[in-house]
Amino acid sequence: MATTRQRILITGASSGLGAEMARQLAAKGRDLALCARRTDKLEALREEILAATPQARVLVRAMDVTDDAQVFEVTRAFAADLGGLDRVVVNAGLGKGAALGTGRHDVNRETAVTNFLGALAQTEAAMEVFRAQGHGHLVMVSSMSAMRGLPRSMTTYAATKAAVAHLVEGLRLELLGEPYAFTVLYPGYIASEMNDATDSARKPGLVSTEKGVHAMVEAMEKEKAEACVPPLPWAPLSVVMRHAPLPVLKRMV
Repeated sequence: MATTRQRILITGASSGLGAEMARQLAAKGRDLALCARRTDKLEALREEILAATPQARVLVRAMDVTDDAQVFEVTRAFAADLGGLDRVVVNAGLGKGAALGTGRHDVNRETAVTNFLGALAQTEAAMEVFRAQGHGHLVMVSSMSAMRGLPRSMTTYAATKAAVAHLVEGLRLELLGEPYAFTVLYPGYIASEMNDATDSARKPGLVSTEKGVHAMVEAMEKEKAEACVPPLPWAPLSVVMRHAPLPVLKRMV
């Protein structure tokens, strides 16, 4: 049975998957530290959670994950406020992108900086807290797109999501047998700001935010090393994506 992680920090918590994680974890009685760039949305989410779960403890702070100094400052402040952090969910990210060589290096760079360098700073800050207290659970929100290199507008995004998964694998190997847990989540099509529900015709298997996040929370609560979420159809598809010959993969994507 996995340890109960009471004090949980979630980045990118102002909307989408992060906000729904906060709702579902608050319903389980967890203490939450929520951060994102949009503090107005964080405050609204805090009020919503407290209305549904009056006993919940919800702290909010502004964090731009591309501002390294702010990432460390906010993570340390949350740890001080809560007397430590038991789990950090690295969730903030961008889905922008363009085919390489088509004149939109700006959007690819923005995605790379946010999704990889931002995740690196969040991971560094989380591990600083965990190493100081001697325990902790790091959860990295990757993507099914990390299974293989992908074409066109997904090329840079997929590369960043593969990179953050490798960050966690490196930590898992380094700290094997020590009191730390590491989880990589590979979400498929879950309705959010990045995967809009109105896009379901182009995204077969798209599930609601609530259902998708329920699978994510279940996997992190069990402290699985990695999980494709929801498991169906994404766990079987992950095998196909990893091993399909390129002509087959190209027809799939």
